[in-house]
Amino acid sequence: MDARQLSKRLEEVASFVPDGARLADIGSDHAYLPANLALNGKIAFAVAGEVVKGPFENAQHEIKKEGLEAKVKARLANGLTAIEENDQIDTVTICGMGGPLICEILESGKEKLANHPLLILQPNVGEENVRVFLQKNGYWIEDERILEEDGHTYEIIVGRYHGEKQSLTKEELM
Repeated sequence: MDARQLSKRLEEVASFVPDGARLADIGSDHAYLPANLALNGKIAFAVAGEVVKGPFENAQHEIKKEGLEAKVKARLANGLTAIEENDQIDTVTICGMGGPLICEILESGKEKLANHPLLILQPNVGEENVRVFLQKNGYWIEDERILEEDGHTYEIIVGRYHGEKQSLTKEELM
């Protein structure tokens, strides 16, 4: 896998990113997702946020290797602090973490969600936590996908801000 050939999971996440998006990929690792979207002309701009130095350096390397320095910025930062106001982010992806950690990232960076970006979230476990967060914060679940890859089951949850609480049953939260 690299910026030119995504995993099935990241391809599915990429399919939800709107054309022309200004993307923040939090926990970006190698920056494969934003780099792929930039290479394919799908996004206008991206931030690849990473809290750990090694993955941050991997992201920098991938961005430079693909000649995307003008369109994709790697930032060493904790969670949504990777987003700067002038980035004008309208779409946030957070993939490959547990649901509780995704919620913690969103909660601790709530001020970065003031313009209500589209949230494309791919929790590895604890999906119910993500649905509860979205429900409590005025986001409606617009789409969901479940897929299998390499013996793992992945779930992708897309939340769009509506300003009012979506009413979900216990079963729907699961």
